[in-house]
Amino acid sequence: MRYVSWILCAVALATACQKPDDDASEPGGGHAFAPAAPPQNAAELQAPLAKIGDVTITLGEFEERINRQSPYIRARYTSLEQKKEFLDELVRFEILAKEAYRRGYDKDPEVVRTMKQVMIQKLMRDELDAKFTADAIKDADMKASYDANLADYVKPEEVRASAIILKNKAQADRVLLEAKGEAGKTNKGFRDLVQKYSSDDETKLRGGDLRYFDVTAKDVPAPVVKAAFALVNTGDVSGVVDAGTGTYYILKQTGRRKSMTKTFEDAKSQIRNKLFREQRLAAQKDFVTKLRGQATIEINEANLAKVRIDTSNAQPNDDGHGQNLAPPPMPGPAAGSGSPNSLPLGSAGQPIP
Repeated sequence: MRYVSWILCAVALATACQKPDDDASEPGGGHAFAPAAPPQNAAELQAPLAKIGDVTITLGEFEERINRQSPYIRARYTSLEQKKEFLDELVRFEILAKEAYRRGYDKDPEVVRTMKQVMIQKLMRDELDAKFTADAIKDADMKASYDANLADYVKPEEVRASAIILKNKAQADRVLLEAKGEAGKTNKGFRDLVQKYSSDDETKLRGGDLRYFDVTAKDVPAPVVKAAFALVNTGDVSGVVDAGTGTYYILKQTGRRKSMTKTFEDAKSQIRNKLFREQRLAAQKDFVTKLRGQATIEINEANLAKVRIDTSNAQPNDDGHGQNLAPPPMPGPAAGSGSPNSLPLGSAGQPIP
């Protein structure tokens, strides 16, 4: 019930993260924190601090909730009066949860859906975090990935160009005058010349774009490759290039990429994170597949076909209740104590745990 009560209030209240007051700060922007006290024994942790009907807030629960906050938030609650303020917010939290229960909000579809989403996130974290960590990725696996995808880390210099392709040298000479003049000065102007004169239908559909290629490109004639790399600046226009295939090219350089060499050591962190994500995604898929195999699932496709979708003024992935129907990303590894951004605000403007 306590878990659901958190959900009920989280749905009902806006969330935000508040910065501590200036008086909690040290000169220079730091914060003063008291040294950690020794932990209490089990009996002390069970000591009641407040009762709200049949709900008891214990000393241990109070400490757990307040220590879940960021260090900057915790710095606000060192005096007895400040602790009373935080306890008052917990009491307020439970009062609101009880009223939400009384009104039946625990059965509201939106609340139930939100509760399920949070439970699924916790389930996946508990299922995967202990089994998969980035530090567990072996160097041998990272090196194998690096070698298998070497083209992602070692890239030669590349150039991009657009081309007007013609079959007649005399015509190419005439078009060159336009390409080097005002008509071909801009990329749009050059594309217009491509549409007007180029004889190659495939590149014509792309406005003459030959895309990026390096000096070893085989799908671009060698004389064209050489001429493209000879263009120093983006926007430069070549002369008429005899491609040696009965065609003549007029090129405009539209981009250039420097060569890149990233060693295994340079790429190691990137590869580790990539393999970590892939392992978790595979484990998530296997876990869900296993659960589906254990479940009894019946699909009525006849009734499914009768579903009517109103697409008027629809927003992508919106279920009409402000909920995103796109499958939520599976949770990543736990980030420690969690963010205070996930907590509703209390009456004093502080997050409620």
